[in-house]
Amino acid sequence: MAEKSLEEEIKIGAQKGRKLARYMSSTADLVEMQIEKAMLRGDFDNLKGAGKPINLEENPYEPPELRMSFKILKDNDFAPYWIELGKEIDNDISKFWEEVDHFKRYTEIFCRDKHNSSAIQRFEKKKAHFYFEQRLVLEKVNKKILNYNLHCPTFTLGRTNISVDDEMYQVITQVEKLIEGMKEFNITK
Repeated sequence: MAEKSLEEEIKIGAQKGRKLARYMSSTADLVEMQIEKAMLRGDFDNLKGAGKPINLEENPYEPPELRMSFKILKDNDFAPYWIELGKEIDNDISKFWEEVDHFKRYTEIFCRDKHNSSAIQRFEKKKAHFYFEQRLVLEKVNKKILNYNLHCPTFTLGRTNISVDDEMYQVITQVEKLIEGMKEFNITK
């Protein structure tokens, strides 16, 4: 009985959604028609500033009390702290993945040949140290993202925190799959 009422609710919701979609599309068409008629009548021909470039110097969303300081920063090739921090975050993430690629190349080279147990132990220590260091890098990036979000003037420009565990799982999986693949390569060789 409950399943049937759920199905009925879904059908009713879908019908309402279709009606709303038809209404919205007809409204959009109506607006488009009104704009086209106005253009044909010439209502847009003599507007103030027609044919002139738009002045993008002033940001209407910028707080008026900060306009002067932002202008001074811009004139001297500086950006607000949160923008510089955003660039730094992007750079850190890019460096992180470059380091992962570098370690994967190192792993590939190491796994090409057979090694004695002490060399394998050194490699395992180096791998564990690499994982530890990269986790620290991601944690620092997460702190920068938090700082960025606190300084960012609007929440829509905020960044999502990195899931350190998920990213490290991805890195470890990539490296371990590479090692397994190289072991199979050495066996068949």
